[in-house]
Amino acid sequence: IIINREQIMGYSILLVDDSETIRAVLVKTLKMAGLEINEIFQAENGKQALELIDNNWIDIVFADINMPVMSGIEMVDEMHKNGQIEITPVVMVSTEGSKQRVDELISKGVRAFVRKPATPELFKDVILDVLGKET
Repeated sequence: IIINREQIMGYSILLVDDSETIRAVLVKTLKMAGLEINEIFQAENGKQALELIDNNWIDIVFADINMPVMSGIEMVDEMHKNGQIEITPVVMVSTEGSKQRVDELISKGVRAFVRKPATPELFKDVILDVLGKET
């Protein structure tokens, strides 16, 4: 059976953060955003995230910057090397967001930056903007 992307209702979202508590808050926030969500995948670091991206359809990735094993920046670097960043958009979600850091991430292909904590409305706007959807 060949499944067209258009046949899947809702977004498949990957949350990458080493804190289980933060991931739980992000899941709750996304569910309150008023978007159709097909599935929310979770990873504790960039290495796990890359494995999930390789094996699942992911519409958008929300990743923390600082994590053990593989940071969000290292994950983006890997995705940039193999062209995955062009297919699967990445949004960084962090408390750390100097202009220099954000500019560096954007230059590597990151589509947006969200400062923690963020509202459901902000997540909705970012998802619709990054994925080019109308409200």
